[in-house]
Amino acid sequence: MSASGKVTLFHQDQQSGVTYRVPALLYIPTDTLLAFAEKRSSARDEDAEYLVLRQGRKTGTLVEVIPCALAVLPGHRTMSPCPVYERKSQTVFLFFICVRKHVTEQWQIWTGQNAARLCYVRSKDAGQTWSSLTDLTEQVIGEDLKDWATFAVGPGHGVQLSSGRLVIPAYTYHITARCCHLPLPCWTLPQSLVFYSDNGGRHWHKGELIKGMKTGECQVAEVVCQACGPMLYCNARTPCQSRAAALSTDQGLTFESPSSCEQLCEPPHGCQGSVVSFTPTTGSTMSWLLYSHPMDKRKRVDLGIYLNQSPLNEAKWEHPWLLYKGPCSYSDLAVLQEAPAPLLFGCLFECGVNYACEEIAFQLFCFEDLQKDRVSRRSLEKQPKPKLKCN
Repeated sequence: MSASGKVTLFHQDQQSGVTYRVPALLYIPTDTLLAFAEKRSSARDEDAEYLVLRQGRKTGTLVEVIPCALAVLPGHRTMSPCPVYERKSQTVFLFFICVRKHVTEQWQIWTGQNAARLCYVRSKDAGQTWSSLTDLTEQVIGEDLKDWATFAVGPGHGVQLSSGRLVIPAYTYHITARCCHLPLPCWTLPQSLVFYSDNGGRHWHKGELIKGMKTGECQVAEVVCQACGPMLYCNARTPCQSRAAALSTDQGLTFESPSSCEQLCEPPHGCQGSVVSFTPTTGSTMSWLLYSHPMDKRKRVDLGIYLNQSPLNEAKWEHPWLLYKGPCSYSDLAVLQEAPAPLLFGCLFECGVNYACEEIAFQLFCFEDLQKDRVSRRSLEKQPKPKLKCN
């Protein structure tokens, strides 16, 4: 994937209405990038069909759009790609949900009748070939499914922790009360959680729901600080005009009550965002966080990249660097190169000229891009303000 600015990977067909949405980006240490998206017959969620993939490298040619042909369940549409890479076995697990065709998320929430399945396929050759579909719904969610109006994973990437645990972020609309066998809308709440595996993906389990705030689409990152061991950081979408963040000290089994991130605004009804952690320098014992999301609190425009050098302090998010100006929506970040080499990142994101789902594009950027913006911003702040003269 070229380093020379923005590269369009998936483009809407104006005549047929075919639209690509919900990007997910995975970097494999063999220098391979996998870019996933949903193919839809229109921009609507209920018109999703199946997942597609483009493969490439940090620099070099791109493989054409490939349907993930095995990631399908008869009578269902495939949605919310969420890939993770297992280092020891060099296996890609691509998680997603399969939802009964023509059944909307809103219908599931209103009726309390779940139509989603938790599924994955895996690849041992960096996405060249895939296994048949595995449906984990009964095994992992089990009896709790009766209280889940619907659910989804991610969307975006999962992570493998330093312990080896694989973690897939997810959320559900949890039914906390019913009346005459129907859920009460005010008591069907979005709540985030994770699915995880401690044996290389052979068996999967679910953690507890994050309680205390309405939290939906989310991503997680492992952070290390001087005063504590590794912690799992969750950054989640909310309808509350700002993001929510929660920390786990047991690798995602439970999370502390989430806090509101005032520096990370949400547009009306919220929007998905992406977060990754990285080590800023060789030998560093601390992690920093990067986060991507539309910068405007009124609408989905201007994709920003935010930096936090103190992940345990939500007040430390810095003013964002502008990656794309204009309509934008969902995004997914990946760390492509860590210290001692120059830090390099990739972002796969929805964008357009007139509206946000015209295309899904990829862009490389380096840490120096963020640093230059910080330096120029600080120099402007130090300049003396002009004195106003009264006529």
